[in-house]
Amino acid sequence: MRIAVTGSVATDHLMTFPGRISEQLLADKLDRISLSFLVDTLDIRDGGVAANIVYGLARLGHRPLLVAAVGADFHEYGRRLAGLGVDTSAVRVSETRHTARFLCTTDPDGNQLASFYAGAMAEAPDIDIAGVLDARGGADLVLIGADAPAAMLRHTRACRSLGIPYAADPAQQLARLEGAEIRELADGATLLFTNEYEHELLLRKTGWKHAEVLRRVGTWITTLAEKGSRIERAGEPAVDVPAVPTEAIADPTGVGDAFRAGYLASLAAGRDAVHCAQTGSVMASLALSAVGTQTYTPEPAHVRDLHRAVYATGLDAAPGTAARPAEGTPLR
Repeated sequence: MRIAVTGSVATDHLMTFPGRISEQLLADKLDRISLSFLVDTLDIRDGGVAANIVYGLARLGHRPLLVAAVGADFHEYGRRLAGLGVDTSAVRVSETRHTARFLCTTDPDGNQLASFYAGAMAEAPDIDIAGVLDARGGADLVLIGADAPAAMLRHTRACRSLGIPYAADPAQQLARLEGAEIRELADGATLLFTNEYEHELLLRKTGWKHAEVLRRVGTWITTLAEKGSRIERAGEPAVDVPAVPTEAIADPTGVGDAFRAGYLASLAAGRDAVHCAQTGSVMASLALSAVGTQTYTPEPAHVRDLHRAVYATGLDAAPGTAARPAEGTPLR
């Protein structure tokens, strides 16, 4: 199964604040916030939602296609991803802009303050994904991740026009997108990914009722942090999938991307939605125990064993290799 992943590629600057961010916010001064945090650590890591997802997929034995816009400074980053098995041939390299930057401060409670500089991502709308896929033999699924809004819309329209199943994963861009844009992204998606906050924000900004979203998408997967995830489909009861316990929480950044990589890896292996979400939770737990979004090192056998230990499903093969549909097998 061929998976293409679109979205941001960035360099993450991850900082830790020893106090609690919430304690620095004054209820009667929220209209005039002026805060500076003296942080204890700074880690500079490779990141970006699309790159994080293809990293996880490659670690599980897949060869995902990365479709994104980057700067000339992406050379070493791209070489590392390619070495892991990611197809970087569709990456657009800007002649004038740097690769995007993500700056994030996290406190001991997992609260975060973040800023994102788009950089070369501003050129993502210039990518013709129809041409990209045609030149590379097509794709069975395209994940449309957080990116320049115009690029997200262009990719969605292309998938819809070509009849290619796609996963809508607007993530942080829900705050930027207008209701009509979100409706266009979600309507007809085979998969819709959100976290718990984004779930409610999507409903508010689209004006859709919960049942209406379910009528318009194939499967809605909502991650619920330490509570796991929820799978919803029209006409079926919601299914809650528990999280994998994690003893040491090092960094929550990129955990949702790891979940998506695990989910898609199991989907490509022909597994049902519950198994996919369970594998996503295994990957999320591994990512949560590492600082940075591409520093955890999941191996298919280890993911299989952890999945078996937590969920007792008795798997007989790793997520990246079991019962894989032939290339071109449709998802619907």
